[in-house]
Amino acid sequence: MRIELLTEARDELGEGPLWDVREQRLYWIDSHGKAIHRCDAAGGDLKSWSVPEHIGSMCLREGGGAVVSLRTGFHFLDFDDGAVRPIADPEAGIRRTRMNDGKVDRQGRFVAGAMDYEEREPLAGLYRLDTDLSVTRLEGDIIVSNGPCWSPDGTIFYFADSWTRKIWAYDYDIATGDLLSRRLFADFEGHLRGYPDGATVDAEGFVWSAEVYGGRLVRFAPDGTIDRLVGMPVDSITSMSFGGPELDILYVTSMARPFGGRRRQEREAGGLFAVHGLGVRGLPEARFKG
Repeated sequence: MRIELLTEARDELGEGPLWDVREQRLYWIDSHGKAIHRCDAAGGDLKSWSVPEHIGSMCLREGGGAVVSLRTGFHFLDFDDGAVRPIADPEAGIRRTRMNDGKVDRQGRFVAGAMDYEEREPLAGLYRLDTDLSVTRLEGDIIVSNGPCWSPDGTIFYFADSWTRKIWAYDYDIATGDLLSRRLFADFEGHLRGYPDGATVDAEGFVWSAEVYGGRLVRFAPDGTIDRLVGMPVDSITSMSFGGPELDILYVTSMARPFGGRRRQEREAGGLFAVHGLGVRGLPEARFKG
């Protein structure tokens, strides 16, 4: 196994890596830096776009462009001119929240959650943006939404509320996008030193979670037991996605902002990392069909 610092981006809050198999390019965001970045598999051909608000996540659209979850809800983004157009703001009446982590399900719907800006109270919800641009609230009472992802067949949905230190699993109705039968999948309390952040599922159905403030990648078996721990060069890792031509490189984002009372962050914090030689492959990420 080899861990490479792919770009020294110094993202204030790097998040949401997304490998697009069509373009063979990696996208990721700087949530607090209000930016979207893109590069090739080796970190070259770098390009960036600015957005007007803090950004929680993004997905690519089947017909071109992207959907971004900003502080004020879901928006379209045109990569050609950088224009942002609002779709819907599901938390318009809540002053202290913003949209956060999100992903597209196998059927082309975008599921994204919100978070309390102060990361203290369960003020936020989890939402589904359907292809007709309607929005449905799936869950509530969330502090910080993170790590939405699906089993390879799309019938199990995984989701973390980071400050509860728990990852939940739901039965996922692939016809409607509704959540059913919530159950505890993994509990970081007493087992791991950090908190669950961004996540992905590999081709074998194992769940990978970024242990933020713990500096490790955690691979969970489908039954929720810990299968593997991979130490990273920084504690401030935030999210991950499999990519590269063979979907066998794990791209990992991190944040440069200090945390936990630290005055200074690690030298490589905020960089984008590539983990080679894990011996597993990921799954192609779907595009939003709306």
